[in-house]
Amino acid sequence: MSKPDLSVDLGKLKLKNPVLTASGTFGYGLEFVPYMDLERLGGIIVKGTTLYPRTGNPSPRIFETSAGMLNAIGLQNPGVDGFIRDILPETKKFNTNFIVNISGNTVDEYGILAKKLSIDGVAAIEVNISCPNVKAGGMEFGTDPYQAARVVKEVKKNTDLPVIVKLSPNVTSVVEIAIAVEDAGADIISLINTLLGMAIDIKKQKPHLGNTFGGLSGPAIKPVALRMVWQVYKNVSIPLIGMGGIVTVEDALEFIMAGAAAIAVGTGNFINPSASVDLVSDLEKYCVEHNVLKLSSLIGVAHKV
Repeated sequence: MSKPDLSVDLGKLKLKNPVLTASGTFGYGLEFVPYMDLERLGGIIVKGTTLYPRTGNPSPRIFETSAGMLNAIGLQNPGVDGFIRDILPETKKFNTNFIVNISGNTVDEYGILAKKLSIDGVAAIEVNISCPNVKAGGMEFGTDPYQAARVVKEVKKNTDLPVIVKLSPNVTSVVEIAIAVEDAGADIISLINTLLGMAIDIKKQKPHLGNTFGGLSGPAIKPVALRMVWQVYKNVSIPLIGMGGIVTVEDALEFIMAGAAAIAVGTGNFINPSASVDLVSDLEKYCVEHNVLKLSSLIGVAHKV
């Protein structure tokens, strides 16, 4: 058969293939240049960007679990102006989509970030709503449908770029949040963010992480992530980006068949720096072996059985 078509259409965001790198696990992509050809990827979601520079949480920040990883980085980054000044000129040299993940402490901050980043070289904005709303006593935006919708509306008001909303799994009903952000104007939904967890050092008799709690990622969360993608796909009409424990081509295909139009590799990048580009080759090989002419034909196919 002829070479399979791996391209996917996420509304206004077009990808040459469905493989992305998850925010916070791949730096700005530039760090991986010695290990791979970045242009083989469908896109790179850069690490979380805030309005002002952040130094992050106290160390230790990362702890390996039996089937994944806990992290409490704390959004260390140079701030949006530092990103635009120092990093964006370098990422623009590569022919792939660079998507910027944004985090705010208030609704207004999200709007300011979206406006600043509506510039050449930014393909889309991913909105991290797993952030504490400082004006609401620290409650996460992503745990309340009303607050999540307010953030999305503010971002949409300040950008014409595709808006991806990244959902938190630490909620009673992820479907309720998904419907709320779709109604507010989200173009794409990505899910899931990390699950809240912790680990204790029994020798030192204290938590392993300097921040006590951290985000659990990796293979341990894959069944939860897959279930949430399945549920959200059945209840919204906008495209989904699935993530959570994707390491192998089998993992990626499960997410696609559950309803994800694209997938993002996170913790897998720590295990194998070339995991993401390897997946591109493996997906192409799968399509050839199974006579799949267009990979997008597999999106949500498991729902039809």
